[in-house]
Amino acid sequence: MIETLLFCKPYKVMCSFTDAEGRATVGDYVTMPNVYAAGRLDYDSEGLMLLTSDGNLAHRITHPRHKLPKQYLAQVEQIPSKEALAQFRRGLLIKGKMTRPAQVERLPTEPDIFPRSEPIRYRKTVPTAWLKITLTEGKKRQVRRMTAAIGYPTLRLIRIAIGPLRLDHLQPGEWRDLTQKELTQLKTGKL
Repeated sequence: MIETLLFCKPYKVMCSFTDAEGRATVGDYVTMPNVYAAGRLDYDSEGLMLLTSDGNLAHRITHPRHKLPKQYLAQVEQIPSKEALAQFRRGLLIKGKMTRPAQVERLPTEPDIFPRSEPIRYRKTVPTAWLKITLTEGKKRQVRRMTAAIGYPTLRLIRIAIGPLRLDHLQPGEWRDLTQKELTQLKTGKL
């Protein structure tokens, strides 16, 4: 039987099921056998991951050809200028390659999201802002590299959506099965 589920990865958890260095892994939270991460989320990032035993579905989710949008909330140092956000939208040169254009908007207020297990560093003289970012590619540490490239380093990063799938009210360490409708949307590409 094929299993597919959504998982809310906590901060400082590896997206694998084992770790030679003894760090916390997805396997410490999800005990369902034969599911594997469809994509990755950095150790210091949080939020939505898809776990599945369906190799074809995992390929559909992770392969850049399908351009499945992934949405993030990023807390950044300082308040990004309109020009910096325009650069982000056009695409940026990162490690010698251009990123695809991305959607980005500065949120007017802090999002209603779970607290991180370890608070971000706080500096009285350095304001922060929250950005909602949507990418259709997934290069290694891409959001962090893009925000740094425009001069606003990421302090906290949370993935809130993969295609039609939303984090909604899942808390760090929680998971749920996908609905049949969600599976159909992912498999057919009708988002």
